[in-house]
Parts: sequence; C-alpha cells; structure tokens
Amino acid sequence: MSDLNDPRVFFAAERTLLAWNRTSLAWMAFGFVIERFGLFMRLVAGDHAGPWPRGISFWVGIAFILAGAMIGLGSTLQYRKVLNSLKPVEIPKGYRVGLGIASNLLVAVLGLVLLGYLFVGGS
Repeated sequence: MSDLNDPRVFFAAERTLLAWNRTSLAWMAFGFVIERFGLFMRLVAGDHAGPWPRGISFWVGIAFILAGAMIGLGSTLQYRKVLNSLKPVEIPKGYRVGLGIASNLLVAVLGLVLLGYLFVGGS
C-alpha cells in the first residue's frame, strides 16, 4: 500500500475504521428512531387495540439498522485488507491491532441482535 515505512499510515487506517464505526452506529440509531416513530404515531392517534401492523416506518427503520450493521462488517473487511498490505515496520511493536476490529464487529453484531429484537418482540 505504501512505501513510507511510517506508523502514521497504520494510524490513519485505524482512524478511518473508527470513523466508519461511528457511521455504522449513527445509521443504526437513526433506523431505531424511525422504526419507533410508527409506534409513537400510533400512541398519539390513540390506537391501542389489537396487534400493531408493521407500516412503512418499521421497514425503513429496519433497512437503516441493517445497512448500519453491513457498514460495520464491510469496513472491518476493508481494514483487514489494509492491514495485510502494511509492512511490519508500519505497525508499532506491541500495538493491539484487533481492538478496532473487535469494536466494529461488536457494533455490527449488536445491530443484528437489535433487528432480531424488533422482529420478534419489539412491537
């Protein structure tokens, strides 16, 4: 990837990974808010009887949450490609490169758990 032999290349890649992590979280949070907006509108309208039909806000929210989880997974794969292209001199000795990966994967898995919750018992 580079011929700089400089750890700043690695740290730039890690900052990019963490920026994608924040983006993933934002998409999932926005999706959750959209999904719950339908429930809020139902409560405001006074419609408390019977099971709640899944409307457009549910499906749009689910799409945002799923996209956020996929962003987390995709950015992790991309970061792994960058790591594999770096020379050992570009990664500081003793630095744990897996923490950013673990963070991204945890956010993605929790997003998928949230999807499961919303489908099974979230209404």
